[in-house]
Amino acid sequence: MKTKLLLILFFGIFTASAFSQQYDMLIRNGKIVDGSGNPWFYGDLGIIGDRIAFVGHAAPEVKAKRTVDASGLIVAPGFIDMLGQSEENLLIDKRAISKLTQGITTEITGEGESVAPFVKFDLAERKDYFEHFHLTVDWDSLDQYFNRLAKQHAAINLATYVGAGQVRKKVLGMVNRAPTADELKDMEEFVGDAMLDGAMGISTALIYAPSSYAQTDELIALAKVASKYGGIYATHMRNEGDEEMLALDEAFRISREASIPVEIFHLKVSGKQNWGKMQQVISKIEDARAHGIDVTADQYPYVASATSLGALIPPKYHEGGSNALVARLKDPKTKEAIRQELESGKGYENMWRGVGGPEGVMLVSTIVPELKQYEGRTVADVARMQRKGPFDTVCDLLIQSKDGIVAAYFSMQENDVRLAMQQPWLSVGTDYGAVAPDGLLGESKSHPRAYGSFTRILGKYVREEHLLRLEDAIRKFTCLPAQRVRLDHRGLLREDYFADITIFDPAKVLDVGTFESPNRPSVGIEYVFVNGTLALEHEKATGQYGGRPLRGPAYQARGIAPEGLAPRGSVRGFVSDTEGWPLPRTKVVLTDASGTDVGSTISGREGKYEIPLQQPCENCSLMASRPGFAAQKRSLTYNGSNPLWFGFALERTH
Repeated sequence: MKTKLLLILFFGIFTASAFSQQYDMLIRNGKIVDGSGNPWFYGDLGIIGDRIAFVGHAAPEVKAKRTVDASGLIVAPGFIDMLGQSEENLLIDKRAISKLTQGITTEITGEGESVAPFVKFDLAERKDYFEHFHLTVDWDSLDQYFNRLAKQHAAINLATYVGAGQVRKKVLGMVNRAPTADELKDMEEFVGDAMLDGAMGISTALIYAPSSYAQTDELIALAKVASKYGGIYATHMRNEGDEEMLALDEAFRISREASIPVEIFHLKVSGKQNWGKMQQVISKIEDARAHGIDVTADQYPYVASATSLGALIPPKYHEGGSNALVARLKDPKTKEAIRQELESGKGYENMWRGVGGPEGVMLVSTIVPELKQYEGRTVADVARMQRKGPFDTVCDLLIQSKDGIVAAYFSMQENDVRLAMQQPWLSVGTDYGAVAPDGLLGESKSHPRAYGSFTRILGKYVREEHLLRLEDAIRKFTCLPAQRVRLDHRGLLREDYFADITIFDPAKVLDVGTFESPNRPSVGIEYVFVNGTLALEHEKATGQYGGRPLRGPAYQARGIAPEGLAPRGSVRGFVSDTEGWPLPRTKVVLTDASGTDVGSTISGREGKYEIPLQQPCENCSLMASRPGFAAQKRSLTYNGSNPLWFGFALERTH
C-alpha cells in the first residue's frame, strides 16, 4: 500500500510539471524554513490530499485548485506544542483557537495524569467540572478515547503520554503508600495497554498527588515498560526550586536504569532565592548528555507558571483527593499545621516561599460564579478585599471552589528564561489547553502562554531581540519535538510528509495577551494547514477541521495502523540523522546475549527497517551503523508477544 502511494505521489508530481495536473493547494513565492535548521530559501510547495507533494520551484504553468501567494511570508512546518493540556478541551470546543492563532498544528499532552485509563473516582471528584462543560466521559482505555476524539474532528492533531500518576490512581487510588508487588504488576499492565493503544511514552508530575507519593523505583519499573514499547519518559520533576539538582538526578537515574530517553517538562529555575542558577541547570544537563543520558527539555517563554491554587498546600494533605483536602482545611488543627509547614517551607517545593508571598500569586480562572470577580487579582488583592489574612484567604478560596482555581505564580527571572531558550536541545510547550475568547472555554481568563508561547518567541526573541535565529526557532517548534516523540512524517517540509504547515508574517507576528488581559489571540499567523486542511486564513479560523489523533510507535507496530506497519513478532523503526533526515541503506543488526547475529536488515529509502523476531530474546542488542556516522546501539528484551519499536538518530562523524 505504501509503495503504491509513493508511486502515485511521484507520478502526480511529475505530471504536475509536465501536463499541468492540479495540486489541491499551491503555495508560491514563500521563504521556506523547512524545520531542519538550514537557512531559508525561496520556493513553492504543493499539497495533494493530506500530504506535501512538492517542495521546490514550480513552473509558471503548474496549476492548483487554489494558489496562495506567500510573498513576504515565512512558510514553515506546523508548530508542535511539546506540552499542552487539551485532551478534554478539544471535546468541549474543537476549534482550538488559541492553538491555531499561534501556528500550532499538533499538541502532545498527558502530564502526569492522562485522559486514560479513566478512573471512575474522578467522576465524583470533578462532578461540577463535567457538568459545567457538558462533558460526558464514555471511554475507559486510551484506544476508546482516541476513537472518541477522531469522531470529534478537532482542528489540531493530538498525541498523549500515559500518566504514571493516572495508573497509580487507577490501581491504588489517592493513597500515600508504595504499591504491593501485585499492584505494581497491574500498573505495569496498564502502562503496556496504553502504549499499545498509542501513548507516546510515560509521564510524571511529581509535585502533585498522587504522583508525588511514588518512589523512584516505582517510576523506573513503569518507565521500563514504556521503553520496551519505544516510548520516552517525560517529567514535571519533583522539584524545580531549591532541590532542582536532586530532581534532575532522579530523572537521569530513571532514564539510565530504564534505558529510556527523558524529556524535562517546562524547564525553569523556580523561586526568587534561586534566580540566576539556570547556568548550573544547563551545565548539569550537558554533563548528563556527555555521559550518555538522552535528555532534552521544553519551555514556555514567560516568567510566571500556572497551576492549581491548591499546589500551595503540601502534597500529603491531598491524600484522598480534593474533597479530602477541603475537609482538612475546615479542621482548625490541620489548618494550623498546614500554615506552619507553609511558613517553614521544608519537605516539598514551597511555591508560597518561591513567589515571595501573596503578591506573587494571581488567580487566573475558576468555574465558580461568585469567585470569578477575583480572576486577574493577586491573593494579596483578594485578602484586602475580604479583610482577611492571605493564608486564610487561600484556604477559604480552596474550600469554596473545591480546589478548583487555577493560579499564576510569578516565580521566575527573565534572564534564566532567555538562557534556557538558547539551548539546542530545548523545544517549546504552552503547558495550557486549547481555549478561545468566546464560548464555554472563554468564560474564564487564562495565562498568556495559552495564546502566545510560539508567537512570543518569534516576535520578541527572534525579531526584536535577535536572541535566536529564525531557522533555529522554527527547528525548536517542529523537527526537534517531532524527532523526540517520533512523530512519523511530521516536523519537516518534505515531499510525502503530512501537510501540517504554518505561514506567518515575520514583520508582524507577536503575542498580544497580557496577564491582565490574556484571552487575546496572537497576530501575524496568516495560514495554517492541518493534514492538508486549511484551518486558519488571515488570522481567522476557517471552520474546517483536519486534526487527527496521533498514536505512538507501539500502536503502529502492532499492525493496525493505516500504512501496514510491522505486526507483533518483529522489531521495527526508522533511522535518521540528528537533523531528522532519513538514512536509507543503514545496516541494522540484532544480536543475542552471546553476540550471535540473529537478524539483520538494511533500512529502506525512507529510513525504515524491520527485523522478524521468531523467538524470545533476552538481553539482546540492536545496532545501527552506516559509513560516515557514529554507530548506535540499543538493548532490548523480547518476550514473544509484544511488538518492539526502536528509532535511531545517528551523528555524522565527518
